[in-house]
Amino acid sequence: MAETLIKVDLTQSPYENDKVHNRWHPDIPMVATVKPGDDFIIECHDWTGGFIKNDDSADDVRDIDLSIVHFLSGPIGVAGAEPGDLLVVDILDIGTLADSQWGFNGFFSKKNGGGFLTEHFPQAQKSIWDISGLYTRSRHIPGVSFAGLVHPGLIGCLPDKKLLETWNARETGFIATDPGRVPPLANAPFAPTAHMGRLKGEARDGAAATGARTVPPREHGGNCDIKDLSRGARVYFPVYVDGAGLSMGDLHFSQGDGEITFCGAIEMAGWLHLKVDLIKDGVAKYGIKNPIFKPSPVTPNYRDYLIFEGISVDEQGGQHYLDVHVAYRQACLNAIEYLKKFGYSGAQAYSILGTAPVQGHISGVVDIPNACATLWVPTEIFDFDINPGSAGPTKFLKGDVAMPLSPDL
Repeated sequence: MAETLIKVDLTQSPYENDKVHNRWHPDIPMVATVKPGDDFIIECHDWTGGFIKNDDSADDVRDIDLSIVHFLSGPIGVAGAEPGDLLVVDILDIGTLADSQWGFNGFFSKKNGGGFLTEHFPQAQKSIWDISGLYTRSRHIPGVSFAGLVHPGLIGCLPDKKLLETWNARETGFIATDPGRVPPLANAPFAPTAHMGRLKGEARDGAAATGARTVPPREHGGNCDIKDLSRGARVYFPVYVDGAGLSMGDLHFSQGDGEITFCGAIEMAGWLHLKVDLIKDGVAKYGIKNPIFKPSPVTPNYRDYLIFEGISVDEQGGQHYLDVHVAYRQACLNAIEYLKKFGYSGAQAYSILGTAPVQGHISGVVDIPNACATLWVPTEIFDFDINPGSAGPTKFLKGDVAMPLSPDL
């Protein structure tokens, strides 16, 4: 039986758990050490540390202080790991905690982080998803049910001092180009809400002042939100510090490609069963700059999709040169408009795209001036037929169920 190296108490603040941290910094102490070939279990808070509740109000999504996230379990040291090695992580299994069979999805207020489509959905909204074995449904979005592809949205190794300095320099410099932007261009270090694990006193305060926020993906992995890192996946992480320092969190029950709602997938507390190994000097041997992975062989078995195209022409008709971000936005907006014809609100349709196992593809980046992106929506997740027909769409929903919305204060 694998040992549980990190346990979490969902009734307790993650700040009270010294095996949890919410910043990246090389001085954060390892909380346990394993050997290559070992397997072990790690429990995780949801990424907000329990701030979002299972209720019918979106006030918590509106009011959350986003400088507290993400709460990560770790770091785990691996004996013999040295800078330049590759840490091999096998995800043997992953699941929900027995006393937390639910998850949440939401849109942050534009004034508090916004999101991919924040101009269209500027107010805080939330949906709650009940988990029953492999499947999930939401009382706030009727008519859909799908199998989960449970995965860690965030996993990676500690940076060394040089890499941390590189992150902070390039991101604070980027912020300086437009410091008043809402949402901001990046998130600078912020000491007051930093949780630095077992660091205490002056060492804690010094590291907190420069600790990198966990929001973006970076060279070490981090918040990549790759839904295929599920049961059976294998990830190869560059090692930057002695012991590697593997940390993880931000578990998702299910997510569409891109995590477009930002509060993003079906967020949950849960556990991972992992096994680790090392490839000595693997970074140089294989020319690795960012992690690489082999995906899970276990995926939801959907075979029929309705595919929405988007091109790099924005909502106002502005032309962009081969911009896949703009193209993917347009594909998502096109899918939302389509689903509204069946009775969903725009917010409900948006939430479906953020939570269901939709696929995003870059379909063309050479046909100047327009990039083409596609969004693949599995038709089988719906309780009714969403395919086009000569009779036109039938409204499945009559508008009597809505997602909780909290206007800005």
